[in-house]
Amino acid sequence: MQQKTVSAESGSLLRTLGNLWPYMWPSDRPDLKARVVVALAFLVLAKVILLTVPYFFKWATNALAGEGGAPAWVPAVLAGPIMLVVAYNVVRVAQLGFNQLRDALFARVGQHAVRELANRTFVHLHALSLRFHLERRTGGLSRVIERGTKGIEIIVRFTILNSVPTLLEFLLSAIILAVVYGWQYLAVVAVTVWLYIWFTVKASDWRISIRKQMNRSDTEANTKAVDSLLNFETVKYFNNEEMEARRFDKSMERYEEAATKTWTSLGWLNFGQGVIFGLGMMAIMALSALEVMRGTHTVGDFVFVNALLMQLSIPLNFIGSVYREIRQGLTDIEEMFDLLDVAPDVEDRPDAKELQIEKGEVRFENVHFAYDPSRPILKGISFTIPAGKTVAIVGPSGAGKSTISRLIFRFYDIQQGAILIDGQDVRDVTQKSLRKAIGMVPQDTVLFNDTIAYNIRYGRPDASEEEVHNAAQLAQIDGFIRNLPDGYKAMVGERGLKLSGGEKQRVAIARTILKAPPILILDEATSALDTQTEQEIQAALDLVSRDRTTLVIAHRLSTVINADEIIVLRDGTIAERGTHWSLLEQDGLYAQMWSRQREATEAEERLRRAREEDEMGVVVRKVPAYEEKV
Repeated sequence: MQQKTVSAESGSLLRTLGNLWPYMWPSDRPDLKARVVVALAFLVLAKVILLTVPYFFKWATNALAGEGGAPAWVPAVLAGPIMLVVAYNVVRVAQLGFNQLRDALFARVGQHAVRELANRTFVHLHALSLRFHLERRTGGLSRVIERGTKGIEIIVRFTILNSVPTLLEFLLSAIILAVVYGWQYLAVVAVTVWLYIWFTVKASDWRISIRKQMNRSDTEANTKAVDSLLNFETVKYFNNEEMEARRFDKSMERYEEAATKTWTSLGWLNFGQGVIFGLGMMAIMALSALEVMRGTHTVGDFVFVNALLMQLSIPLNFIGSVYREIRQGLTDIEEMFDLLDVAPDVEDRPDAKELQIEKGEVRFENVHFAYDPSRPILKGISFTIPAGKTVAIVGPSGAGKSTISRLIFRFYDIQQGAILIDGQDVRDVTQKSLRKAIGMVPQDTVLFNDTIAYNIRYGRPDASEEEVHNAAQLAQIDGFIRNLPDGYKAMVGERGLKLSGGEKQRVAIARTILKAPPILILDEATSALDTQTEQEIQAALDLVSRDRTTLVIAHRLSTVINADEIIVLRDGTIAERGTHWSLLEQDGLYAQMWSRQREATEAEERLRRAREEDEMGVVVRKVPAYEEKV
């Protein structure tokens, strides 16, 4: 369902309701429309019945006081004092029943609106660009969505189920007071209601700023908590539990202060409302008491006015609650609406077509790109990855290697040049078809907190169990999985923390095998692994990349020796290019990098051998001592 973007800037209730109305009156759900109509009918019926309650009270009082009873049009069976009391309570119960029916019927309508808007926000967040998510904090974002969803429910429920019936009751009560008792009564009630609403609005507006401060503190505290728990191991490594606790407690201290102010201000608001209504009720009852003393009103009239005011006090008090809840709801969904107003940096063109893969050739033509205009990353890069071939990108940190993979996925749009796949500019095709054709094995594989089977099947959700197992076998992880107590149903933990680095990489490889993309990107897929694990993973990667157009972004040069071409980046430009052996012969930047890494590898190997020899020496020295003791 396409809806126009909700504007958070205006803060207007009417504008918000206008944007929410399509969700409460969905064009594609006639069943929900019928619920709305019936619920509104019960709403009106409940209010009409409610206004008869004071009349039964009045008639019963007059009958008991010997000042008459029910009018002549009331059936004789109900004219006695006892039956009038019974009727009074029956009507009250009936009115309550219709209200509950109204709420029950409208419950599905309100929850449907909440679900649709929450889903729209979720989809919108996934449509936003990588830049937005890199700058956004996960803990705070989840809190914004949580509060926003609750705020939407408050607005939908309180405006329809409470504001409308309250206005209707005021109107009917005003008519009764003006027609039956005179304009003086109506004037006192009107002034009381006006003062009550004015005070409520002013006080609630004052409390909104306190509420915003409380929300900011709540978001900050939640962000720090989530961030700290996500980095649980790092906290332990550096023994910084106390520091994290202090940071969290400082945020909660600010929340405590803001929350205390919120509840204190609510107390003052409720007290002020009580004073205003109390004065209005005193004036009305004094007028009625004078009329009774003059003989122009009966005691029943005095009781009627009092009962009518008591009934009015409930919706009148609810007006304050409704206004506060709506304003607070608007405050809570303001950030959520801001999210809906954020436009993606990267969008499909109106005439975008599906990417057609024939060979799978990838070509960069004079590509210029910068995350920030003041700091260019790529400066006129041009190269081609022939179909079915492997091209490696190497270079120092910050040279722009990983940026190239993000540009192929079109996480960002380039400022100049073109990126072509089989001659098609990636900006001219749909992002969905583009990303469907590309597989990625990243350096840091982050898994979903679900089963191993779920994480492998993520490459192709409709894959069969047999296909999942075959992909795991090709990734050389099937044996490990089957040895687990729960096998493929084993949970991997938050971000896959229950698995080792090599095991996570194999899951990522299996996932990519299952996707079976014609183009493959290996973004430093083995740089975080030890030498032995790297060799095992590299064998699986070689199998995956066979006959596929493959871009390898490498930190360890030993993994790209067999690449068809190696491109050496430096400061956003191509410094060297060629095969491994030709680059060594050039004795340039690549040769220097190779030499340094080889020396580091040899030193690591010498250290490993020394440790093994030390361990063997310990064993040899212990054997004679054991024999002597025996």
